[in-house]
Amino acid sequence: MENYKKNKRTYENNAIQIEIADDLEIMVRDKRLGWRASPSKARRRQRRYKNRMINEILKIERN
Repeated sequence: MENYKKNKRTYENNAIQIEIADDLEIMVRDKRLGWRASPSKARRRQRRYKNRMINEILKIERN
């Protein structure tokens, strides 16, 4: 994973930058940690974004 700014939002287009599983953990981290109403909402959001990124990686691999 090269030249990734940590404050950037997570978009599906960023899936091409993921080379190993640890890159997914780094890329999909909560950028608004202090703004969440509860920890459960933060976990739910993280899970949703990880799933979106994984689905995008699978689309890239199929093509």
